[in-house]
This record gives sequence, structure tokens and C-alpha cells, in this order.
Amino acid sequence: MNNIQWNIKTFQELTVEQVFDVLKLRMDVFVVEQQCAYPDLDEHDRHRETRHLSGRNNDGRLIAYARILPPGLRYPEVNLGRFVVKAKSRKQGIGHQLLQAALQEISRCWPGHATRISAQDYLQTFYERYGFVRVSEVYLDVGIPHVEMVKEA
Repeated sequence: MNNIQWNIKTFQELTVEQVFDVLKLRMDVFVVEQQCAYPDLDEHDRHRETRHLSGRNNDGRLIAYARILPPGLRYPEVNLGRFVVKAKSRKQGIGHQLLQAALQEISRCWPGHATRISAQDYLQTFYERYGFVRVSEVYLDVGIPHVEMVKEA
């Protein structure tokens, strides 16, 4: 398994290069690969309490990322989203590492708060392994089937 260097920062702590890397990875996967034209970048990215979790490989390349929004910003719960692993780095357990790192950060920053995700429907089983429970019917988000899931604290 890859040795991933995990880093968590607020928007204000990110360098210009790190912002570029994050936005490029999100665009490569969410807009280009999944063929969804939508406003990926929003004001939540630069909210003072938002956390940007990035995973870089041994070469320093960004291969995994997740955005964590504080409770009350989008939902009453903490919101884990923009969860992405670079295409060439999938099927290596990196998604599991990313989720574990995100859940640790959530517990550290907002202990006692539940976490809500809007998960692509085909990933429901993946998230259930970590205690997330589906709380909605399947719905389309930019043309892709999703479900809302919540993990209690």
C-alpha cells in the first residue's frame, strides 16, 4: 500500500500551489471524468472553519482529497464532501485511508457531532463499513445517483 502523507489545513493556510492542486484534482474527477458541469468551487471552500484534507504520494503529488465543513454551515451535522481519489490511485485502499483520516479530524475538531455525507449511490456499502446509515431515497445530483448518509458521533 502506498505511503501517503496526510495534511489538514484551513483555506487560509493553503498555499497557492496547494489550492491549484486541490481544484485541479476536483475538476479532473468531478467535472471531466464524471462529465458533470457544475459549480464545484463555492464559498464553503474558504469558510474559516472548513478543513481541507489532502493526501500526497511519495513524489509529493496530490492523489486524494476531502473537504470537511463544520456543523451548521451546510447541514446541522459536520459535512464530509468533495471526497476524491485520483483515478490512477484507486483500488489501493487510499479511499479507506482518506475516510479514516477525515473521521479522525472530525472527532478532533467537533467531538460529539454526527457527520452527514451525500454519497454516490454505488459507494453506499463502502460508507456503511464505517458506520454511516442511509437516511434518504436515491436522488440525482448533477445527473449522478446519490444518497444522504449519516454517521452518529
